[in-house]
Amino acid sequence: MAGFGISDRSMILIVAVASMLVTVSVAYRDLDNGGLNYTTHWPWGPGNDTCYKNETNKIIVGGSDHWRYGFNYSAWASQNAPFYINDVLVFKYDPPSQTPFHYSVYLLPNMCSYMACDLSRAKLIANTTQGGGEGFKFVLKSWQPYYFVCGEHGNLHCKDGGMKFFVMPMLGHGFY
Repeated sequence: MAGFGISDRSMILIVAVASMLVTVSVAYRDLDNGGLNYTTHWPWGPGNDTCYKNETNKIIVGGSDHWRYGFNYSAWASQNAPFYINDVLVFKYDPPSQTPFHYSVYLLPNMCSYMACDLSRAKLIANTTQGGGEGFKFVLKSWQPYYFVCGEHGNLHCKDGGMKFFVMPMLGHGFY
């Protein structure tokens, strides 16, 4: 690739990644209806009544295991994908009065912070008491990566306890 500068290579990489994300979001947009039948979203197709609905899913993080130390949330996120814009993630965990283990939820700004479990620029979105009862709800509002971690016990939960995952919500039916 002689003649390409570092900025040209970076641009090619960005375009390639963006096109892959769009391809995946388009390919998987109809999996919840049993397949890849794009005709259901055409105005004259049998599913035209759902074409413009912007349905949301309520997803309990970790399923029946909830938000706890020792569970692999990266694997959980990959097995429960795809996630869509306006889906609601529900973080459920016991408040400190009911358990000796404390949990929280932080939103990290980027992949580097996520990989290093670096909370220096993180935003606390749910403290140790907000996961009780119905849980803490977080809406995936835009098409961007979201990096979630638990920041308790000096980042031990994130680094060694598997309490981190990221999602990249896809455009839902109402956006096509």
